[in-house]
Amino acid sequence: MSAAGPAAELRTELSIETRGLTKRFGHQLAVDDVDLAVPKGAVFGFLGPNGSGKTTTIRLLLGLASATGGSMRVLGEEMPGKLNDVLPRVGALVEGPAFYPFLSGAANLHRMDAADPYGVAATRRARIQSALDRVGLTHAADKKVRAYSLGMKQRLGIANALLAPRDLLVLDEPTNGLDPQGTREVRSLVRSLAADGATVFVSSHLLAEVEQICTHAAIMSAGRLVAQGTLAELRRAGQARIRVLTPDPGTAAHVLAGLGLTATVSPDGAASAGPDAVLFAPLPAPAAAPAPAARETAGAADAGPQDVEPEAVVAALVAAGVRVRGFATEQVSLEDRFVALTGEGFDVVQ
Repeated sequence: MSAAGPAAELRTELSIETRGLTKRFGHQLAVDDVDLAVPKGAVFGFLGPNGSGKTTTIRLLLGLASATGGSMRVLGEEMPGKLNDVLPRVGALVEGPAFYPFLSGAANLHRMDAADPYGVAATRRARIQSALDRVGLTHAADKKVRAYSLGMKQRLGIANALLAPRDLLVLDEPTNGLDPQGTREVRSLVRSLAADGATVFVSSHLLAEVEQICTHAAIMSAGRLVAQGTLAELRRAGQARIRVLTPDPGTAAHVLAGLGLTATVSPDGAASAGPDAVLFAPLPAPAAAPAPAARETAGAADAGPQDVEPEAVVAALVAAGVRVRGFATEQVSLEDRFVALTGEGFDVVQ
């Protein structure tokens, strides 16, 4: 196989691929050398605080802005050179939908589809009805958009993205303004789109939503891509910790220190656990397995914190007379990982 073979095969498996993507506004670097890889058929969460470059990246991918540097491929085609070939296969909802307020929802979709040179007039009415049905707006099809709630307008925007079969859906904050029922409906819709074979690229600040519907995610910070992969990979990259509930925190902390673990007492432990204290201690990431020769020469003295297993921690605590009322290992959440990578909490105002 030629050297170009594997690369070509990889590209066919990616719905979005960027290499060194950069966008500068004057002296401001909004997107900085981003290498993004969105697998075909994934529900991909695109995360980041305000000003991190998420929306600018989306605008670059859709040809709504010009890149300063780097390259992009969308659905296997070079962008923006193949823009006219790619966009008919892409449905998008970016920065909130805009509609004629004096027209009904169905009439707005009719005008938008009629303005699409690829829209087939003979099937227009059926496609509009199908799109409205998929987003739960059939009952409001004839209502003027000025009477729509924010959530209804958001769903109408998604319906517009679904007027034709799409290989890629790009949704910017798709659950913005939705009530819990509407959120569940959009969540179900996203899953069904992926089940039908589409790739769904979701920009969102709602970590709980991303964890429920996405298979993969990427995290942006200050214009740079700081992490990407499956949700499981992103969580595993963080540091797990142990949680100990005990009325003997001093002795427990001493035992943990002997195992190379630094314990901290939860500041609200007394309030939540009564007379007991809650201790947390981060577990070092597992070390890579040594080569066979290294294993033969390695002695017990070489064992470090990376060799500590949760079971051994419990045994050491009990052996030292610590009264263990509760013990658990906790994997980092996506939110923990986000904060560790960006140094920020989530500002939900977009």
